[in-house]
Amino acid sequence: MIDVDAAGVVAFTQALVRIPSTNDPARGRNERPAAELVEAKMREWGWRPVVYEAAPGRPNVVAVVEGGGGDGPTLMFEGHTDVVTEGDLSTWSVDPFGGEIRDGRLWGRGSADMKSGLAATLYATRALQLAGPFPGRIKVCALADEEGLMIGAHHFVSEGLTSGVDGAIVAEPEAGEICAVAKGALRLRVDLTGKMAHGAMPHHGRNPIPVVGALLVALGSLQEELQAQHPAHEHLGEVYVTPTVLRAGSEEQVNVIPAVASVFVDVRTIPGVEHKVVADRVAALAARDGISAEVSVLVDRPPVDVPASDPVVAALAAAHRSVTGEEPVYGGVPGSTDGTVLTHWGGIPSVVYGPGGKWIAHQADEFVEVEEIVRCTRVFAEAARRFLRGDF
Repeated sequence: MIDVDAAGVVAFTQALVRIPSTNDPARGRNERPAAELVEAKMREWGWRPVVYEAAPGRPNVVAVVEGGGGDGPTLMFEGHTDVVTEGDLSTWSVDPFGGEIRDGRLWGRGSADMKSGLAATLYATRALQLAGPFPGRIKVCALADEEGLMIGAHHFVSEGLTSGVDGAIVAEPEAGEICAVAKGALRLRVDLTGKMAHGAMPHHGRNPIPVVGALLVALGSLQEELQAQHPAHEHLGEVYVTPTVLRAGSEEQVNVIPAVASVFVDVRTIPGVEHKVVADRVAALAARDGISAEVSVLVDRPPVDVPASDPVVAALAAAHRSVTGEEPVYGGVPGSTDGTVLTHWGGIPSVVYGPGGKWIAHQADEFVEVEEIVRCTRVFAEAARRFLRGDF
């Protein structure tokens, strides 16, 4: 088994957690301090990281570690430096940015999602480097804005940095499950336009609000239709079509029929569901009763479906088996990750696996088991060795 710096990876996770790297300009917060810590650690080891500004104050940090063992494939390790807000401090029993270790757990915002996973990718790569030459290379990437619009991953792809990468391991918290499939996310905005009128004379206007009601009913029927056409996925479950935001009128002018109304829809898909088909269906359902409808696609992240036989998945499964002595459990990502962008826009087969509970992310009193950080670092190192040598 490759020897990893157990104390080092835990301490580095603590240091990352102690940086409040939320995207919060009002409080002067962004990912830059966390990215600078990652860059400094890379330089300490003699790596040559390159920093790319995905957006002002929101850098990506990328280092390529050559194995020195001749030609071979390129493996990408990916983690993100941003975290969601800590929310209401009264709901926390620990300092959300304290990085405290207690009862065998490391506590704090981002401890599971996903600073422990990011730390594990760095220390696994360093462990493999110190273990001796290996073929090919590892591209270690700390990207910005996974919790938002994934501008870091999109910038990474647009810069051509996926070129030549043969597989990616995304270190999101999955409780030890190997997740080569992920749900798709399609977010739509439906703008309905009628004609404003006085509430006493509704016949002079065209009220979009009744159309909103009809659309909500129709969306429920569309969900049932899609679920019938696409049975529940083994790891991802059902297709969902969920209206999440409604806007119309003004409480200051209850006597006015509004000219416009908007409905926001969050669609979660499984492999086999075509996003364009869904968006077109929503547009058709919205246009009725003399009200014009415009559908805008806010987010389009197709499902990920990488075969278990793909080298990056097979190498990770073999590494999990070797390090833990247990058969791997396969699962699915209920949301989307940077791996969605890397696979669909970058053309890289990706798999998600990392320390931390599958459902602990974004909650108060977020934590990760210390033992799991170390174990996952060992799995990552062994997965990289096997992938690069074709031993899986």
